[in-house]
Amino acid sequence: MNVKKNLYQLLTVLCAVAALSGPAFAEASESLLKEIPFSDIDGVRVGNAQNEKGKTGVTVLVFPKGAKAGVDISGGGPASRETPILDPTKENLGIHAIVLAGGSAYGLDAAGGVMQSLESHDIGFPTSYGRVPLVVQSDIYDLGYGSSSIRPDYKMGFKATENAMRKSLPTNGSVGAGTGATVGKLRGMKCAQKSGIGYYAVKIGNLKLGAVVVVNALGDIYDDGKKIAGLMNEDRTDFSDSVEELYHMKQASESSLRTNTTIGAIVTNGNFDKAELTRIAAQATNAYARAIRPVGTLADGDTVYAASCGNLTAADVNMVGTLAAEVMEKAIINAVSSANISDEEYLANCLAPIKNKNI
Repeated sequence: MNVKKNLYQLLTVLCAVAALSGPAFAEASESLLKEIPFSDIDGVRVGNAQNEKGKTGVTVLVFPKGAKAGVDISGGGPASRETPILDPTKENLGIHAIVLAGGSAYGLDAAGGVMQSLESHDIGFPTSYGRVPLVVQSDIYDLGYGSSSIRPDYKMGFKATENAMRKSLPTNGSVGAGTGATVGKLRGMKCAQKSGIGYYAVKIGNLKLGAVVVVNALGDIYDDGKKIAGLMNEDRTDFSDSVEELYHMKQASESSLRTNTTIGAIVTNGNFDKAELTRIAAQATNAYARAIRPVGTLADGDTVYAASCGNLTAADVNMVGTLAAEVMEKAIINAVSSANISDEEYLANCLAPIKNKNI
Protein backbone atom coordinates (compact mmCIF):
# COMPACT_ATOMS: atom_id res chain seq x y z
CA MET A 1 0.00 0.00 0.00
CA ASN A 2 1.63 3.28 -1.05
CA VAL A 3 1.63 6.55 0.90
CA LYS A 4 -1.07 8.24 -1.16
CA LYS A 5 -3.41 5.27 -0.79
CA ASN A 6 -2.73 5.32 2.95
CA LEU A 7 -3.69 8.97 3.05
CA TYR A 8 -6.99 8.41 1.28
CA GLN A 9 -7.95 5.50 3.50
CA LEU A 10 -6.95 7.37 6.63
CA LEU A 11 -8.94 10.45 5.77
CA THR A 12 -11.98 8.45 4.71
CA VAL A 13 -12.11 6.82 8.12
CA LEU A 14 -11.53 10.07 9.96
CA CYS A 15 -14.28 11.78 8.03
CA ALA A 16 -16.64 8.97 8.92
CA VAL A 17 -16.05 9.58 12.62
CA ALA A 18 -16.83 13.28 12.23
CA ALA A 19 -13.32 14.70 12.25
CA LEU A 20 -14.46 16.70 9.25
CA SER A 21 -17.78 17.82 10.64
CA GLY A 22 -16.75 21.45 11.17
CA PRO A 23 -17.01 24.27 8.63
CA ALA A 24 -13.30 24.03 7.84
CA PHE A 25 -14.01 20.90 5.84
CA ALA A 26 -17.36 21.80 4.32
CA GLU A 27 -15.89 21.64 0.85
CA ALA A 28 -14.61 18.07 1.25
CA SER A 29 -16.66 15.79 -0.97
CA GLU A 30 -15.82 12.96 -3.36
CA SER A 31 -12.12 13.73 -3.45
CA LEU A 32 -11.06 14.25 0.15
CA LEU A 33 -7.40 14.82 -0.46
CA LYS A 34 -5.63 16.96 -3.02
CA GLU A 35 -1.88 17.27 -3.42
CA ILE A 36 -0.81 20.92 -3.61
CA PRO A 37 2.50 22.76 -3.97
CA PHE A 38 4.07 23.55 -0.60
CA SER A 39 4.05 27.20 -1.67
CA ASP A 40 0.22 27.17 -1.70
CA ILE A 41 0.22 27.30 2.11
CA ASP A 42 -0.44 30.93 2.98
CA GLY A 43 1.75 32.61 5.57
CA VAL A 44 5.04 30.84 4.85
CA ARG A 45 7.82 31.50 2.36
CA VAL A 46 10.80 29.27 1.53
CA GLY A 47 14.30 30.26 0.50
CA ASN A 48 17.55 28.38 -0.14
CA ALA A 49 21.23 29.18 -0.39
CA GLN A 50 24.13 26.78 -0.78
CA ASN A 51 27.83 26.50 -1.48
CA GLU A 52 28.40 23.99 -4.27
CA LYS A 53 32.10 23.54 -3.51
CA GLY A 54 31.47 22.91 0.16
CA LYS A 55 28.32 20.84 -0.52
CA THR A 56 26.37 22.50 2.27
CA GLY A 57 23.52 24.97 2.51
CA VAL A 58 20.62 26.64 4.27
CA THR A 59 16.85 26.44 3.90
CA VAL A 60 14.71 29.07 5.62
CA LEU A 61 10.96 28.98 6.26
CA VAL A 62 9.89 32.58 6.85
CA PHE A 63 6.61 33.52 8.54
CA PRO A 64 6.19 37.24 7.75
CA LYS A 65 3.25 37.60 10.13
CA GLY A 66 4.64 35.17 12.70
CA ALA A 67 3.60 31.64 13.56
CA LYS A 68 2.90 29.58 16.63
CA ALA A 69 5.18 26.56 16.81
CA GLY A 70 6.14 23.42 18.71
CA VAL A 71 8.99 20.95 18.41
CA ASP A 72 9.78 17.30 19.06
CA ILE A 73 13.40 16.17 19.43
CA SER A 74 13.66 12.40 19.41
CA GLY A 75 17.29 11.90 18.45
CA GLY A 76 20.25 11.87 20.78
CA GLY A 77 22.51 14.52 19.23
CA PRO A 78 20.66 17.63 18.00
CA ALA A 79 22.42 20.81 16.86
CA SER A 80 19.78 23.44 17.51
CA ARG A 81 19.06 27.06 18.40
CA GLU A 82 16.31 28.71 20.47
CA THR A 83 14.19 25.55 20.77
CA PRO A 84 13.36 26.35 24.45
CA ILE A 85 11.05 29.18 23.31
CA LEU A 86 8.80 26.50 21.80
CA ASP A 87 8.19 24.91 25.20
CA PRO A 88 4.43 25.11 25.85
CA THR A 89 5.15 26.36 29.39
CA LYS A 90 7.03 29.41 28.08
CA GLU A 91 5.53 32.70 26.90
CA ASN A 92 3.68 32.40 23.60
CA LEU A 93 5.57 34.92 21.48
CA GLY A 94 5.51 32.91 18.25
CA ILE A 95 8.38 32.66 15.78
CA HIS A 96 9.31 34.33 12.51
CA ALA A 97 11.51 31.70 10.88
CA ILE A 98 12.59 28.07 11.00
CA VAL A 99 16.12 27.50 9.73
CA LEU A 100 17.31 24.11 8.50
CA ALA A 101 21.01 23.98 7.66
CA GLY A 102 24.15 21.94 7.23
CA GLY A 103 27.44 22.45 9.02
CA SER A 104 26.52 20.78 12.30
CA ALA A 105 26.84 23.23 15.22
CA TYR A 106 28.98 25.52 13.03
CA GLY A 107 25.97 26.12 10.80
CA LEU A 108 24.05 27.76 13.64
CA ASP A 109 25.91 30.92 12.64
CA ALA A 110 23.45 31.25 9.73
CA ALA A 111 20.67 32.40 12.05
CA GLY A 112 22.37 35.78 12.53
CA GLY A 113 22.05 36.50 8.82
CA VAL A 114 18.42 35.33 8.87
CA MET A 115 17.69 37.77 11.70
CA GLN A 116 19.33 40.68 9.88
CA SER A 117 17.33 40.01 6.74
CA LEU A 118 14.08 39.75 8.68
CA GLU A 119 14.84 42.98 10.54
CA SER A 120 15.42 44.76 7.23
CA HIS A 121 11.92 43.68 6.19
CA ASP A 122 10.45 44.91 9.50
CA ILE A 123 9.69 41.37 10.65
CA GLY A 124 10.09 40.49 14.30
CA PHE A 125 8.71 40.78 17.79
CA PRO A 126 8.10 44.47 18.59
CA THR A 127 10.02 45.95 21.53
CA SER A 128 10.58 49.51 22.71
CA TYR A 129 13.87 49.66 20.86
CA GLY A 130 13.19 47.78 17.66
CA ARG A 131 11.94 44.47 16.34
CA VAL A 132 13.58 41.22 17.38
CA PRO A 133 13.05 38.33 14.94
CA LEU A 134 12.53 35.03 16.76
CA VAL A 135 14.36 32.33 14.83
CA VAL A 136 14.70 28.62 15.64
CA GLN A 137 17.17 26.36 13.90
CA SER A 138 18.31 22.76 13.54
CA ASP A 139 21.32 21.53 11.58
CA ILE A 140 22.51 18.31 10.00
CA TYR A 141 26.06 17.01 10.14
CA ASP A 142 27.40 17.15 6.58
CA LEU A 143 31.09 17.82 7.25
CA GLY A 144 32.11 14.52 5.66
CA TYR A 145 30.81 15.50 2.23
CA GLY A 146 32.27 18.22 0.01
CA SER A 147 34.40 20.29 2.38
CA SER A 148 34.55 20.15 6.17
CA SER A 149 35.86 23.73 6.35
CA ILE A 150 33.02 25.37 4.38
CA ARG A 151 29.86 25.72 6.45
CA PRO A 152 26.66 27.77 6.42
CA ASP A 153 27.37 31.20 7.83
CA TYR A 154 25.86 34.63 8.37
CA LYS A 155 25.99 35.53 4.66
CA MET A 156 24.40 32.27 3.57
CA GLY A 157 21.58 32.70 6.09
CA PHE A 158 20.97 36.24 4.88
CA LYS A 159 20.90 35.15 1.23
CA ALA A 160 18.49 32.28 1.88
CA THR A 161 16.12 34.62 3.72
CA GLU A 162 16.25 37.21 0.96
CA ASN A 163 15.41 34.46 -1.52
CA ALA A 164 12.45 33.50 0.65
CA MET A 165 11.21 37.08 0.69
CA ARG A 166 11.32 37.02 -3.12
CA LYS A 167 8.89 34.07 -2.92
CA SER A 168 11.23 31.51 -4.45
CA LEU A 169 9.69 28.09 -5.00
CA PRO A 170 10.57 25.08 -2.82
CA THR A 171 12.72 22.51 -4.63
CA ASN A 172 13.32 18.84 -3.81
CA GLY A 173 16.79 17.32 -3.90
CA SER A 174 20.36 18.52 -3.29
CA VAL A 175 19.58 22.16 -2.60
CA GLY A 176 19.63 24.34 0.50
CA ALA A 177 20.01 22.32 3.68
CA GLY A 178 19.86 19.12 1.61
CA THR A 179 23.00 19.91 -0.40
CA GLY A 180 25.24 17.72 1.75
CA ALA A 181 22.70 15.22 3.09
CA THR A 182 23.53 11.51 2.95
CA VAL A 183 22.02 8.26 4.28
CA GLY A 184 23.16 4.77 5.27
CA LYS A 185 26.40 5.62 7.11
CA LEU A 186 27.03 2.71 9.47
CA ARG A 187 30.15 1.77 7.50
CA GLY A 188 31.17 5.33 6.77
CA MET A 189 30.67 7.64 3.82
CA LYS A 190 32.11 5.30 1.17
CA CYS A 191 29.22 2.88 1.67
CA ALA A 192 26.53 5.56 2.02
CA GLN A 193 24.36 7.29 -0.59
CA LYS A 194 23.31 10.83 -1.45
CA SER A 195 20.07 12.23 -0.05
CA GLY A 196 18.56 15.71 0.05
CA ILE A 197 15.60 17.85 1.07
CA GLY A 198 12.00 16.95 0.27
CA TYR A 199 8.56 18.58 0.35
CA TYR A 200 5.03 17.32 0.21
CA ALA A 201 1.74 19.14 0.86
CA VAL A 202 -1.97 18.37 0.73
CA LYS A 203 -5.30 20.12 1.02
CA ILE A 204 -8.52 18.72 2.42
CA GLY A 205 -11.39 21.16 2.31
CA ASN A 206 -9.90 24.42 3.56
CA LEU A 207 -7.17 22.76 5.60
CA LYS A 208 -3.67 22.86 4.12
CA LEU A 209 -0.73 20.95 5.55
CA GLY A 210 2.78 20.52 4.25
CA ALA A 211 6.03 18.87 5.29
CA VAL A 212 9.66 19.69 4.57
CA VAL A 213 12.47 17.38 5.63
CA VAL A 214 16.24 17.09 5.29
CA VAL A 215 17.10 13.39 5.35
CA ASN A 216 20.59 12.82 6.73
CA ALA A 217 19.97 9.54 8.52
CA LEU A 218 22.27 6.89 9.89
CA GLY A 219 19.82 4.30 8.60
CA ASP A 220 18.21 3.18 5.35
CA ILE A 221 15.18 4.71 3.61
CA TYR A 222 12.11 2.64 2.75
CA ASP A 223 9.06 3.26 0.57
CA ASP A 224 6.19 0.86 1.23
CA GLY A 225 8.59 -1.66 2.77
CA LYS A 226 11.06 -1.49 -0.13
CA LYS A 227 14.50 -0.06 0.47
CA ILE A 228 15.20 2.83 -1.88
CA ALA A 229 18.44 4.26 -0.44
CA GLY A 230 20.99 3.67 2.28
CA LEU A 231 23.87 1.39 3.20
CA MET A 232 25.68 -0.20 0.25
CA ASN A 233 28.01 -3.19 0.21
CA GLU A 234 31.77 -2.64 -0.06
CA ASP A 235 31.88 -2.64 -3.88
CA ARG A 236 28.61 -0.64 -4.14
CA THR A 237 26.88 -3.24 -6.30
CA ASP A 238 23.95 -3.86 -3.97
CA PHE A 239 22.29 -2.74 -0.75
CA SER A 240 23.25 -3.97 2.70
CA ASP A 241 20.82 -3.87 5.62
CA SER A 242 21.70 -1.25 8.26
CA VAL A 243 19.65 -2.95 10.96
CA GLU A 244 21.35 -6.30 10.36
CA GLU A 245 24.70 -4.53 10.28
CA LEU A 246 23.93 -2.85 13.58
CA TYR A 247 23.06 -6.18 15.19
CA HIS A 248 26.49 -7.51 14.26
CA MET A 249 28.44 -4.50 15.50
CA LYS A 250 30.10 -4.63 18.89
CA GLN A 251 31.22 -1.02 18.63
CA ALA A 252 30.08 1.72 16.25
CA SER A 253 32.62 3.02 13.79
CA GLU A 254 34.00 6.47 14.48
CA SER A 255 32.57 7.78 11.21
CA SER A 256 29.00 6.97 12.25
CA LEU A 257 29.07 8.50 15.73
CA ARG A 258 26.98 11.65 16.24
CA THR A 259 27.08 12.51 12.53
CA ASN A 260 23.47 11.98 11.46
CA THR A 261 20.27 13.96 11.69
CA THR A 262 16.88 14.05 10.00
CA ILE A 263 15.32 17.46 10.53
CA GLY A 264 12.01 18.75 9.26
CA ALA A 265 8.92 20.82 9.79
CA ILE A 266 5.16 20.56 9.47
CA VAL A 267 3.38 23.74 8.40
CA THR A 268 -0.40 24.15 8.47
CA ASN A 269 -3.04 26.83 8.23
CA GLY A 270 -4.90 25.10 11.08
CA ASN A 271 -5.09 27.21 14.23
CA PHE A 272 -3.32 25.40 17.10
CA ASP A 273 -1.59 26.45 20.31
CA LYS A 274 1.98 25.47 21.26
CA ALA A 275 0.91 22.39 23.21
CA GLU A 276 -1.13 21.09 20.28
CA LEU A 277 1.68 21.85 17.83
CA THR A 278 4.14 20.01 20.04
CA ARG A 279 1.81 17.02 19.87
CA ILE A 280 1.50 17.31 16.08
CA ALA A 281 5.31 17.42 15.80
CA ALA A 282 5.55 14.30 17.95
CA GLN A 283 3.03 12.46 15.79
CA ALA A 284 4.88 13.53 12.65
CA THR A 285 7.97 11.66 13.87
CA ASN A 286 6.03 8.45 13.26
CA ALA A 287 6.99 9.01 9.63
CA TYR A 288 10.63 8.62 10.60
CA ALA A 289 9.90 5.21 12.09
CA ARG A 290 8.01 4.14 8.97
CA ALA A 291 10.55 5.30 6.40
CA ILE A 292 13.94 5.16 8.18
CA ARG A 293 15.55 2.08 9.74
CA PRO A 294 17.16 2.28 12.27
CA VAL A 295 16.01 5.66 13.52
CA GLY A 296 16.17 7.79 16.68
CA THR A 297 19.54 6.40 17.75
CA LEU A 298 22.09 8.26 19.86
CA ALA A 299 23.94 8.83 16.58
CA ASP A 300 20.96 10.81 15.27
CA GLY A 301 19.62 14.25 16.17
CA ASP A 302 16.14 13.79 14.75
CA THR A 303 13.94 16.88 15.10
CA VAL A 304 10.52 17.94 13.80
CA TYR A 305 9.00 21.40 14.13
CA ALA A 306 5.30 22.11 13.69
CA ALA A 307 4.09 25.61 12.84
CA SER A 308 0.64 27.14 12.55
CA CYS A 309 0.39 30.18 10.30
CA GLY A 310 -3.39 30.30 9.81
CA ASN A 311 -6.67 30.78 11.60
CA LEU A 312 -8.63 27.70 10.58
CA THR A 313 -10.38 26.95 13.86
CA ALA A 314 -12.22 23.73 13.03
CA ALA A 315 -9.16 21.52 12.42
CA ASP A 316 -8.98 18.49 14.73
CA VAL A 317 -5.57 18.04 16.35
CA ASN A 318 -5.73 14.24 16.24
CA MET A 319 -6.54 14.19 12.55
CA VAL A 320 -3.89 16.77 11.72
CA GLY A 321 -1.23 14.93 13.73
CA THR A 322 -2.03 11.68 11.97
CA LEU A 323 -2.05 13.38 8.59
CA ALA A 324 1.26 15.08 9.42
CA ALA A 325 2.96 11.69 9.73
CA GLU A 326 1.64 10.56 6.35
CA VAL A 327 2.69 13.77 4.62
CA MET A 328 6.11 13.72 6.28
CA GLU A 329 6.66 10.16 5.07
CA LYS A 330 6.02 11.27 1.50
CA ALA A 331 8.43 14.20 1.94
CA ILE A 332 11.15 11.79 3.14
CA ILE A 333 10.71 9.69 0.02
CA ASN A 334 10.83 12.81 -2.18
CA ALA A 335 14.05 13.94 -0.48
CA VAL A 336 15.82 10.72 -1.38
CA SER A 337 14.34 10.06 -4.82
CA SER A 338 15.13 13.62 -5.98
CA ALA A 339 18.80 13.47 -5.00
CA ASN A 340 20.06 10.61 -7.18
CA ILE A 341 23.57 11.14 -8.55
CA SER A 342 26.16 8.80 -10.04
CA ASP A 343 28.47 6.81 -7.79
CA GLU A 344 31.41 8.60 -9.38
CA GLU A 345 30.09 12.04 -8.46
CA TYR A 346 29.11 10.92 -4.98
CA LEU A 347 32.44 9.26 -4.14
CA ALA A 348 34.38 12.22 -5.50
CA ASN A 349 32.85 14.38 -2.77
CA CYS A 350 33.28 11.95 0.14
CA LEU A 351 36.00 12.87 2.60
CA ALA A 352 38.20 10.41 4.46
CA PRO A 353 37.53 10.53 8.21
CA ILE A 354 40.06 12.36 10.37
CA LYS A 355 41.54 10.03 12.96
CA ASN A 356 40.98 11.41 16.44
CA LYS A 357 41.71 9.33 19.51
CA ASN A 358 39.28 11.47 21.53
CA ILE A 359 36.22 10.55 19.41
